[in-house]
Amino acid sequence: MKKNLGVISTIPLFNGLPEDQLEAIKKIAIEKQVNKGEIIVSEGDQGKGFFVIAAGRVKVFKVSTEGKEQILHILGPGQPFGEVPVFEGQRFPAHAQALERSQVLFLPRAAIIGLIAANPSLALNMLAIMSKKLRQFAVQIENLSLKEMPARLASYLIFLASEQGQDEVVTLNISKGQLASSLGTIPETLSRIFAKLSGNNLIRVEGKKITLLDRSGLEDLAEYGKDTE
Repeated sequence: MKKNLGVISTIPLFNGLPEDQLEAIKKIAIEKQVNKGEIIVSEGDQGKGFFVIAAGRVKVFKVSTEGKEQILHILGPGQPFGEVPVFEGQRFPAHAQALERSQVLFLPRAAIIGLIAANPSLALNMLAIMSKKLRQFAVQIENLSLKEMPARLASYLIFLASEQGQDEVVTLNISKGQLASSLGTIPETLSRIFAKLSGNNLIRVEGKKITLLDRSGLEDLAEYGKDTE
């Protein structure tokens, strides 16, 4: 397969690296094309390296013994996954599956550890990205364990607005079924909560476009579990 790894220089993980280090990464990176629905790694696989998404989207998820899926992350271009077990020398703790036809770069463990040892900038970039993931996990755990569904959805919409740099209108970049899994519920319940927030004039739903009609009301709901009922 012909490689097209010029995208490496645009990936946030590699920001600030000198040209020779970018060339070194290009030499060790293995390009993989994955189809929609294809499993990239499975829970329990040995962490022989980690991945960076060059194009497309990937979901990272776990499945309970009852078969219920819990989405942990929805990741897009420039974002890595599977990096923690690589540095721990452990196995992957979750599954990763392509949500659409995607291009991922596989970085073998031994080679990338050598590059990190030689270049502190790469280590700092990786620490920043993993710290951001840790903060997101903390919010997700709080939402799933302490908040009712309306508050979880309000928190997600506020987070999405911040992530997209929007004050009033956000766009769902995943299906409502995937969002329900991420929020720890089922699609039917999520639809009822969307309808409830719409009925309380907190949001307006037009397909995947969500208008935040009452930002302060959503923030109160997310924080205190109170809405305008």
